[in-house]
Amino acid sequence: MTRELADQGPGTKAVWGGEDDAEEGTSQVPIVQAVAFTYRDVGRWQDVALGRRKGHIYSRNTNPTVALFEEKVRVLEGAEDATSFSSGMAAISNTLFALLRPGSRVVAAKDTYGGTNQLFREFLPALNIGVKLCETTDPSRIEREVAGGCDVLYLETPTNPTLKVLDIARLSKAAHDAGATVITDNTFATPINQRPLRLGSDLVIHSASKFLGGHADALGGVLCGPKETVRKVYHYREITGAALDPFAAYLLLRGLKTLEIRVQRQNENAMKIARHLEGHGGVAAVYYPGLRSHPQHAVAKRQMKGFGGVLSFSLKGDFRKVKRFLPKLRLAHRAANLGAVETTVGSPATTSHVEVSAKDRAAMGIPEALIRYSAGIENARDLIADLDQALAAVA
Repeated sequence: MTRELADQGPGTKAVWGGEDDAEEGTSQVPIVQAVAFTYRDVGRWQDVALGRRKGHIYSRNTNPTVALFEEKVRVLEGAEDATSFSSGMAAISNTLFALLRPGSRVVAAKDTYGGTNQLFREFLPALNIGVKLCETTDPSRIEREVAGGCDVLYLETPTNPTLKVLDIARLSKAAHDAGATVITDNTFATPINQRPLRLGSDLVIHSASKFLGGHADALGGVLCGPKETVRKVYHYREITGAALDPFAAYLLLRGLKTLEIRVQRQNENAMKIARHLEGHGGVAAVYYPGLRSHPQHAVAKRQMKGFGGVLSFSLKGDFRKVKRFLPKLRLAHRAANLGAVETTVGSPATTSHVEVSAKDRAAMGIPEALIRYSAGIENARDLIADLDQALAAVA
Protein backbone atom coordinates (compact mmCIF):
# COMPACT_ATOMS: atom_id res chain seq x y z
CA MET A 1 0.00 0.00 0.00
CA THR A 2 1.05 3.57 -0.65
CA ARG A 3 2.44 5.43 2.36
CA GLU A 4 -0.09 7.87 3.82
CA LEU A 5 0.25 11.11 1.85
CA ALA A 6 -3.03 12.84 2.70
CA ASP A 7 -1.28 15.79 4.37
CA GLN A 8 1.49 16.12 1.80
CA GLY A 9 1.61 18.57 -1.11
CA PRO A 10 0.98 17.57 -4.73
CA GLY A 11 4.68 17.73 -5.58
CA THR A 12 5.44 15.19 -2.87
CA LYS A 13 2.54 13.00 -3.98
CA ALA A 14 3.75 13.13 -7.58
CA VAL A 15 7.18 11.88 -6.50
CA TRP A 16 6.28 9.34 -3.80
CA GLY A 17 2.73 8.22 -4.58
CA GLY A 18 2.65 4.47 -5.22
CA GLU A 19 6.40 4.07 -4.76
CA ASP A 20 5.99 1.77 -1.73
CA ASP A 21 4.64 -0.87 -4.11
CA ALA A 22 7.74 -0.84 -6.33
CA GLU A 23 9.98 -3.90 -6.58
CA GLU A 24 12.05 -4.20 -3.40
CA GLY A 25 15.59 -3.00 -3.87
CA THR A 26 14.90 -0.65 -6.78
CA SER A 27 14.99 3.12 -6.38
CA GLN A 28 13.05 3.52 -9.64
CA VAL A 29 9.99 1.69 -10.85
CA PRO A 30 11.10 -1.18 -13.13
CA ILE A 31 9.49 -1.86 -16.50
CA VAL A 32 7.84 -5.26 -16.24
CA GLN A 33 7.65 -6.03 -19.96
CA ALA A 34 5.92 -9.38 -19.54
CA VAL A 35 2.68 -10.54 -21.14
CA ALA A 36 1.98 -13.20 -18.50
CA PHE A 37 3.12 -14.11 -14.97
CA THR A 38 4.08 -17.61 -13.85
CA TYR A 39 3.22 -19.51 -10.66
CA ARG A 40 4.71 -22.71 -9.30
CA ASP A 41 1.84 -23.11 -6.86
CA VAL A 42 -1.39 -23.72 -8.77
CA GLY A 43 -3.51 -22.92 -5.71
CA ARG A 44 -1.89 -19.49 -5.35
CA TRP A 45 -2.29 -18.96 -9.11
CA GLN A 46 -6.00 -19.64 -8.81
CA ASP A 47 -6.33 -17.30 -5.81
CA VAL A 48 -4.69 -14.48 -7.76
CA ALA A 49 -6.81 -15.20 -10.84
CA LEU A 50 -10.00 -15.03 -8.76
CA GLY A 51 -8.93 -11.86 -6.93
CA ARG A 52 -8.57 -13.53 -3.55
CA ARG A 53 -4.88 -12.69 -3.42
CA LYS A 54 -2.77 -9.81 -4.69
CA GLY A 55 -0.82 -10.47 -7.88
CA HIS A 56 -0.84 -10.39 -11.66
CA ILE A 57 -1.91 -12.95 -14.26
CA TYR A 58 -1.90 -11.29 -17.68
CA SER A 59 -0.89 -7.76 -18.66
CA ARG A 60 -4.11 -7.05 -20.54
CA ASN A 61 -5.69 -7.20 -17.08
CA THR A 62 -3.04 -5.86 -14.70
CA ASN A 63 0.69 -5.28 -14.73
CA PRO A 64 3.08 -4.13 -11.94
CA THR A 65 4.39 -1.06 -13.79
CA VAL A 66 0.92 -0.05 -14.95
CA ALA A 67 -0.50 -0.54 -11.44
CA LEU A 68 2.07 1.90 -10.03
CA PHE A 69 1.10 4.52 -12.59
CA GLU A 70 -2.56 4.09 -11.65
CA GLU A 71 -1.75 4.38 -7.96
CA LYS A 72 0.25 7.58 -8.41
CA VAL A 73 -2.61 9.28 -10.28
CA ARG A 74 -5.11 7.96 -7.72
CA VAL A 75 -3.11 9.61 -4.94
CA LEU A 76 -2.85 12.90 -6.85
CA GLU A 77 -6.62 13.02 -7.48
CA GLY A 78 -7.52 11.84 -3.96
CA ALA A 79 -9.65 9.00 -5.33
CA GLU A 80 -10.54 5.57 -3.98
CA ASP A 81 -9.39 3.76 -7.10
CA ALA A 82 -7.98 4.26 -10.59
CA THR A 83 -7.62 2.29 -13.79
CA SER A 84 -5.67 3.05 -16.96
CA PHE A 85 -6.12 2.79 -20.71
CA SER A 86 -4.10 2.83 -23.91
CA SER A 87 -5.05 6.47 -24.67
CA GLY A 88 -7.18 9.33 -23.42
CA MET A 89 -9.95 8.54 -25.90
CA ALA A 90 -9.89 4.91 -24.75
CA ALA A 91 -10.47 6.19 -21.20
CA ILE A 92 -13.40 8.34 -22.31
CA SER A 93 -15.05 5.78 -24.61
CA ASN A 94 -14.58 2.80 -22.28
CA THR A 95 -16.04 4.74 -19.37
CA LEU A 96 -19.10 5.83 -21.33
CA PHE A 97 -19.70 2.42 -22.89
CA ALA A 98 -19.31 0.68 -19.52
CA LEU A 99 -21.80 2.95 -17.73
CA LEU A 100 -24.45 3.47 -20.43
CA ARG A 101 -27.05 1.17 -21.94
CA PRO A 102 -29.65 1.53 -24.72
CA GLY A 103 -32.21 3.99 -23.42
CA SER A 104 -29.69 5.86 -21.23
CA ARG A 105 -29.33 9.62 -21.59
CA VAL A 106 -26.20 11.76 -21.51
CA VAL A 107 -26.12 15.52 -21.02
CA ALA A 108 -22.96 17.39 -21.99
CA ALA A 109 -21.72 20.76 -23.17
CA LYS A 110 -21.62 21.13 -26.94
CA ASP A 111 -17.97 22.11 -27.39
CA THR A 112 -16.07 19.19 -25.91
CA TYR A 113 -12.90 17.82 -27.51
CA GLY A 114 -13.56 16.71 -31.09
CA GLY A 115 -13.15 12.97 -30.45
CA THR A 116 -15.50 13.13 -27.47
CA ASN A 117 -17.95 15.14 -29.54
CA GLN A 118 -17.92 12.42 -32.19
CA LEU A 119 -18.87 9.85 -29.54
CA PHE A 120 -21.83 12.03 -28.59
CA ARG A 121 -22.93 12.77 -32.15
CA GLU A 122 -22.23 9.47 -33.90
CA PHE A 123 -21.45 6.43 -31.78
CA LEU A 124 -23.74 6.74 -28.74
CA PRO A 125 -26.90 7.58 -30.73
CA ALA A 126 -26.22 4.50 -32.90
CA LEU A 127 -26.61 2.43 -29.72
CA ASN A 128 -29.94 4.09 -28.88
CA ILE A 129 -28.33 6.21 -26.17
CA GLY A 130 -29.83 9.68 -25.96
CA VAL A 131 -27.45 12.64 -26.01
CA LYS A 132 -28.28 16.28 -25.31
CA LEU A 133 -25.54 18.80 -26.05
CA CYS A 134 -26.12 22.14 -24.33
CA GLU A 135 -24.66 25.60 -24.70
CA THR A 136 -21.49 25.42 -22.60
CA THR A 137 -21.90 28.87 -21.09
CA ASP A 138 -25.55 28.34 -20.03
CA PRO A 139 -25.49 26.39 -16.74
CA SER A 140 -29.22 26.90 -16.23
CA ARG A 141 -29.96 25.09 -19.50
CA ILE A 142 -27.66 22.23 -18.49
CA GLU A 143 -29.46 22.00 -15.15
CA ARG A 144 -32.86 21.87 -16.84
CA GLU A 145 -31.75 19.13 -19.20
CA VAL A 146 -30.30 17.12 -16.33
CA ALA A 147 -33.50 17.49 -14.31
CA GLY A 148 -35.46 16.20 -17.33
CA GLY A 149 -33.69 12.84 -17.16
CA CYS A 150 -30.00 12.06 -17.10
CA ASP A 151 -27.81 9.03 -16.42
CA VAL A 152 -24.44 10.70 -17.08
CA LEU A 153 -23.48 14.37 -16.97
CA TYR A 154 -20.22 14.78 -18.88
CA LEU A 155 -18.10 17.85 -18.13
CA GLU A 156 -14.87 19.04 -19.73
CA THR A 157 -13.34 22.07 -18.05
CA PRO A 158 -11.51 24.06 -19.22
CA THR A 159 -12.78 23.07 -22.65
CA ASN A 160 -10.66 22.23 -25.64
CA PRO A 161 -9.87 24.50 -27.47
CA THR A 162 -11.79 27.64 -26.38
CA LEU A 163 -11.01 27.35 -22.66
CA LYS A 164 -14.58 27.75 -21.43
CA VAL A 165 -15.07 26.89 -17.76
CA LEU A 166 -17.97 24.93 -16.27
CA ASP A 167 -18.99 25.18 -12.61
CA ILE A 168 -18.28 21.64 -11.41
CA ALA A 169 -19.83 22.05 -7.95
CA ARG A 170 -23.06 23.62 -9.21
CA LEU A 171 -23.60 21.16 -12.06
CA SER A 172 -22.61 18.13 -9.95
CA LYS A 173 -25.29 19.03 -7.42
CA ALA A 174 -27.90 19.20 -10.17
CA ALA A 175 -26.76 15.85 -11.53
CA HIS A 176 -26.84 14.16 -8.14
CA ASP A 177 -30.34 15.52 -7.48
CA ALA A 178 -31.37 13.72 -10.69
CA GLY A 179 -29.51 10.51 -9.78
CA ALA A 180 -26.88 10.97 -12.49
CA THR A 181 -23.16 10.15 -12.49
CA VAL A 182 -20.80 13.08 -13.16
CA ILE A 183 -17.69 12.53 -15.28
CA THR A 184 -15.13 15.35 -15.59
CA ASP A 185 -12.32 15.49 -18.11
CA ASN A 186 -9.51 17.15 -16.13
CA THR A 187 -6.83 16.94 -18.82
CA PHE A 188 -6.33 20.69 -19.32
CA ALA A 189 -6.31 21.55 -15.62
CA THR A 190 -4.39 18.56 -14.17
CA PRO A 191 -4.72 17.62 -10.47
CA ILE A 192 -2.25 20.42 -9.72
CA ASN A 193 -4.75 23.10 -10.77
CA GLN A 194 -8.12 21.44 -10.18
CA ARG A 195 -9.56 18.58 -8.10
CA PRO A 196 -12.97 17.65 -9.57
CA LEU A 197 -13.68 14.92 -7.01
CA ARG A 198 -13.50 17.47 -4.21
CA LEU A 199 -15.93 19.68 -6.13
CA GLY A 200 -18.56 16.97 -6.48
CA SER A 201 -17.66 15.06 -9.64
CA ASP A 202 -17.97 11.28 -9.29
CA LEU A 203 -15.29 10.39 -11.82
CA VAL A 204 -12.31 12.19 -13.29
CA ILE A 205 -10.61 11.35 -16.60
CA HIS A 206 -7.23 12.34 -18.03
CA SER A 207 -5.53 11.96 -21.34
CA ALA A 208 -2.23 11.07 -19.68
CA SER A 209 -0.50 11.66 -23.02
CA LYS A 210 -0.72 15.38 -22.27
CA PHE A 211 0.35 17.11 -19.03
CA LEU A 212 0.63 13.99 -16.83
CA GLY A 213 3.37 12.52 -19.02
CA GLY A 214 4.58 15.92 -20.12
CA HIS A 215 7.14 14.79 -22.67
CA ALA A 216 4.98 13.86 -25.70
CA ASP A 217 6.49 10.37 -25.86
CA ALA A 218 3.78 8.08 -24.43
CA LEU A 219 0.07 7.54 -25.03
CA GLY A 220 -2.20 6.75 -22.10
CA GLY A 221 -5.42 7.52 -20.29
CA VAL A 222 -6.64 7.13 -16.72
CA LEU A 223 -9.92 7.13 -14.78
CA CYS A 224 -10.21 7.88 -11.06
CA GLY A 225 -13.18 7.63 -8.71
CA PRO A 226 -15.12 5.34 -6.35
CA LYS A 227 -13.88 1.76 -6.27
CA GLU A 228 -17.16 0.15 -7.31
CA THR A 229 -17.58 2.34 -10.40
CA VAL A 230 -13.92 2.20 -11.41
CA ARG A 231 -13.93 -1.61 -11.11
CA LYS A 232 -16.97 -1.73 -13.41
CA VAL A 233 -15.13 0.29 -16.05
CA TYR A 234 -11.95 -1.74 -15.48
CA HIS A 235 -13.88 -4.95 -16.19
CA TYR A 236 -15.11 -3.50 -19.49
CA ARG A 237 -11.58 -2.42 -20.37
CA GLU A 238 -9.97 -5.77 -19.48
CA ILE A 239 -12.42 -7.58 -21.76
CA THR A 240 -12.33 -5.10 -24.66
CA GLY A 241 -8.54 -4.88 -24.37
CA ALA A 242 -7.57 -1.17 -24.39
CA ALA A 243 -4.77 -1.80 -21.89
CA LEU A 244 -1.90 0.58 -21.17
CA ASP A 245 1.49 -0.74 -22.29
CA PRO A 246 4.06 -1.20 -19.47
CA PHE A 247 6.73 0.84 -21.25
CA ALA A 248 4.29 3.71 -21.80
CA ALA A 249 3.33 3.44 -18.12
CA TYR A 250 7.02 3.76 -17.18
CA LEU A 251 7.43 6.89 -19.30
CA LEU A 252 4.26 8.40 -17.82
CA LEU A 253 5.46 7.58 -14.29
CA ARG A 254 8.77 9.30 -14.95
CA GLY A 255 6.95 12.36 -16.30
CA LEU A 256 4.55 12.51 -13.36
CA LYS A 257 7.38 13.11 -10.89
CA THR A 258 7.93 16.62 -12.28
CA LEU A 259 4.23 17.37 -12.81
CA GLU A 260 3.92 20.14 -10.22
CA ILE A 261 7.00 22.13 -11.25
CA ARG A 262 6.18 21.76 -14.95
CA VAL A 263 2.58 22.86 -14.53
CA GLN A 264 3.52 25.80 -12.32
CA ARG A 265 5.92 27.08 -15.00
CA GLN A 266 3.35 26.48 -17.75
CA ASN A 267 0.71 28.34 -15.73
CA GLU A 268 3.03 31.32 -15.41
CA ASN A 269 4.01 31.30 -19.08
CA ALA A 270 0.42 30.98 -20.32
CA MET A 271 -0.72 33.88 -18.11
CA LYS A 272 2.07 36.18 -19.31
CA ILE A 273 1.43 35.27 -22.94
CA ALA A 274 -2.34 35.69 -22.64
CA ARG A 275 -1.94 39.15 -21.08
CA HIS A 276 0.50 40.17 -23.80
CA LEU A 277 -1.65 38.94 -26.67
CA GLU A 278 -4.78 40.57 -25.24
CA GLY A 279 -3.25 43.93 -26.08
CA HIS A 280 -1.79 42.98 -29.44
CA GLY A 281 -3.21 44.66 -32.54
CA GLY A 282 -2.97 41.51 -34.67
CA VAL A 283 -5.08 39.40 -32.31
CA ALA A 284 -8.88 39.47 -32.44
CA ALA A 285 -9.54 37.65 -29.14
CA VAL A 286 -7.72 35.73 -26.41
CA TYR A 287 -9.26 32.80 -24.54
CA TYR A 288 -7.71 32.06 -21.16
CA PRO A 289 -9.55 31.62 -17.83
CA GLY A 290 -6.85 33.50 -15.93
CA LEU A 291 -7.75 36.77 -17.68
CA ARG A 292 -10.22 39.01 -15.89
CA SER A 293 -11.92 39.52 -19.24
CA HIS A 294 -12.74 35.80 -19.49
CA PRO A 295 -16.54 35.32 -19.08
CA GLN A 296 -16.08 32.52 -16.50
CA HIS A 297 -13.07 33.99 -14.72
CA ALA A 298 -14.90 34.10 -11.38
CA VAL A 299 -15.80 30.40 -11.61
CA ALA A 300 -12.26 29.49 -12.64
CA LYS A 301 -10.81 31.49 -9.77
CA ARG A 302 -13.11 29.67 -7.35
CA GLN A 303 -12.45 26.11 -8.48
CA MET A 304 -8.89 26.25 -9.85
CA LYS A 305 -5.56 26.85 -8.12
CA GLY A 306 -3.89 27.76 -11.40
CA PHE A 307 -5.36 28.46 -14.82
CA GLY A 308 -3.39 25.98 -16.89
CA GLY A 309 -0.76 25.97 -19.58
CA VAL A 310 -3.09 26.17 -22.58
CA LEU A 311 -4.55 29.32 -24.08
CA SER A 312 -6.07 30.03 -27.46
CA PHE A 313 -6.33 33.18 -29.54
CA SER A 314 -7.90 34.10 -32.85
CA LEU A 315 -6.05 36.08 -35.46
CA LYS A 316 -7.55 39.01 -37.32
CA GLY A 317 -8.32 37.23 -40.55
CA ASP A 318 -9.37 33.75 -41.65
CA PHE A 319 -7.77 30.31 -41.99
CA ARG A 320 -5.44 31.64 -44.70
CA LYS A 321 -3.84 33.83 -42.03
CA VAL A 322 -3.41 30.76 -39.80
CA LYS A 323 -1.60 28.91 -42.60
CA ARG A 324 0.81 31.83 -42.96
CA PHE A 325 1.27 32.42 -39.23
CA LEU A 326 2.03 28.94 -37.87
CA PRO A 327 5.16 28.29 -40.00
CA LYS A 328 6.64 31.60 -38.79
CA LEU A 329 6.86 30.38 -35.18
CA ARG A 330 10.36 29.26 -34.25
CA LEU A 331 9.81 28.07 -30.67
CA ALA A 332 6.81 25.78 -31.10
CA HIS A 333 6.04 22.37 -32.48
CA ARG A 334 3.20 22.45 -34.99
CA ALA A 335 1.51 19.25 -33.83
CA ALA A 336 -1.75 17.71 -32.62
CA ASN A 337 -0.69 17.58 -28.99
CA LEU A 338 -0.47 19.69 -25.85
CA GLY A 339 0.92 19.65 -22.32
CA ALA A 340 4.55 18.93 -23.26
CA VAL A 341 7.66 20.68 -21.95
CA GLU A 342 8.07 22.14 -25.43
CA THR A 343 5.52 24.68 -26.63
CA THR A 344 3.05 23.10 -29.05
CA VAL A 345 0.71 24.98 -31.33
CA GLY A 346 -2.00 24.17 -33.83
CA SER A 347 -5.38 24.98 -35.29
CA PRO A 348 -8.56 23.12 -34.27
CA ALA A 349 -9.09 22.47 -37.99
CA THR A 350 -5.98 20.27 -37.96
CA THR A 351 -5.87 19.09 -34.31
CA SER A 352 -8.67 18.92 -31.72
CA HIS A 353 -11.61 19.24 -34.13
CA VAL A 354 -10.25 17.92 -37.41
CA GLU A 355 -13.12 15.35 -37.46
CA VAL A 356 -15.69 18.16 -37.19
CA SER A 357 -16.86 20.19 -40.19
CA ALA A 358 -16.18 23.93 -40.43
CA LYS A 359 -19.92 24.53 -40.05
CA ASP A 360 -20.06 22.49 -36.85
CA ARG A 361 -16.92 24.17 -35.52
CA ALA A 362 -18.61 27.53 -36.04
CA ALA A 363 -21.72 26.28 -34.21
CA MET A 364 -19.46 25.25 -31.33
CA GLY A 365 -17.99 28.76 -31.14
CA ILE A 366 -14.61 27.81 -32.64
CA PRO A 367 -13.37 30.45 -35.13
CA GLU A 368 -11.45 29.18 -38.16
CA ALA A 369 -8.70 31.68 -37.31
CA LEU A 370 -8.26 30.18 -33.80
CA ILE A 371 -4.81 29.09 -32.61
CA ARG A 372 -4.47 26.66 -29.68
CA TYR A 373 -1.22 27.42 -27.88
CA SER A 374 0.13 25.01 -25.26
CA ALA A 375 2.88 26.86 -23.42
CA GLY A 376 5.95 24.86 -22.58
CA ILE A 377 8.56 25.48 -19.89
CA GLU A 378 10.73 27.81 -21.99
CA ASN A 379 11.41 31.38 -20.85
CA ALA A 380 8.24 33.44 -21.25
CA ARG A 381 10.04 36.43 -22.75
CA ASP A 382 11.41 34.23 -25.55
CA LEU A 383 7.98 32.77 -26.32
CA ILE A 384 6.46 36.26 -26.39
CA ALA A 385 9.20 37.52 -28.69
CA ASP A 386 8.60 34.55 -30.99
CA LEU A 387 4.86 35.27 -31.13
CA ASP A 388 5.53 38.95 -31.82
CA GLN A 389 7.84 38.25 -34.76
CA ALA A 390 5.38 35.75 -36.26
CA LEU A 391 2.49 38.20 -35.88
CA ALA A 392 4.56 40.97 -37.44
CA ALA A 393 5.46 38.75 -40.35
CA VAL A 394 1.80 38.17 -41.27
CA ALA A 395 0.49 41.65 -40.44
